[in-house]
Amino acid sequence: MYLYKVSGISYLNTLPFLYGLENHKIHDRIELSLDNPSVCAEKLVSNKTDIGLIPVAAIPQMNQSRIISDYCIGAVGPVKSVILFSNVPINQIKTIWLDYQSRTSVVLIKILAQKFWKIKVNWKNAKPGYEKSLLSNKDGGIIIGDRAFPIMKRYPYIYDLAGEWQKYTNLPFVFAAWVANKNIEKDFLMEFNQAMRYGIDHLEETVNSFSKTSVLSKTDMLNYLQNNISYSLDQQKQKGLKRFFDELNTLKS
Repeated sequence: MYLYKVSGISYLNTLPFLYGLENHKIHDRIELSLDNPSVCAEKLVSNKTDIGLIPVAAIPQMNQSRIISDYCIGAVGPVKSVILFSNVPINQIKTIWLDYQSRTSVVLIKILAQKFWKIKVNWKNAKPGYEKSLLSNKDGGIIIGDRAFPIMKRYPYIYDLAGEWQKYTNLPFVFAAWVANKNIEKDFLMEFNQAMRYGIDHLEETVNSFSKTSVLSKTDMLNYLQNNISYSLDQQKQKGLKRFFDELNTLKS
């Protein structure tokens, strides 16, 4: 029996998926590693893994790719964990620092800047740990994942990128999807989806299992997973994903 190499993401919003993989019989059929989104994508693109929960902006980079699950990391409105922080309003920002952990957030904010906010800024690539330093007065900075939660009150201006996308398109946003770089056995795909569903159906157990590693309380963790993350890759999210790829193809460099 083939042991599939699976790369997951170690963020709070992915914990239901990890709980499902750990508590379903499919656990015996996978070799699981946990990475940040950009590393997860790199592993899949370079064939170091077979399946990855990758930022959707990385999908066009792949020679062969297939979304293999009915579940994703998505949002219908504000997501609370992909944020542009600033000391000034959006139309006064001169420079935006780009988070190194996810290409999707980088592409998304460039789409919003060009086509929705109608602003021109200098783009700079941030280095690990930059979220610990204060932004200067005319700078903005994207911070994604769990690192965004502790600094919500640090800045007077907070722009939730999923919420801004919905204002722009009236569609939900898909941040990451389960993607394979090769053909996967049908029985495995069925079991994989079952494992995802199991985790989503057991959010309270997920929170109890992982609460010691989170910066949030159990109540806040559960509220975030129930109300800010939307896991089903339904028809509306598929429309949102197609719109994102269309916008990506027309994005000016």
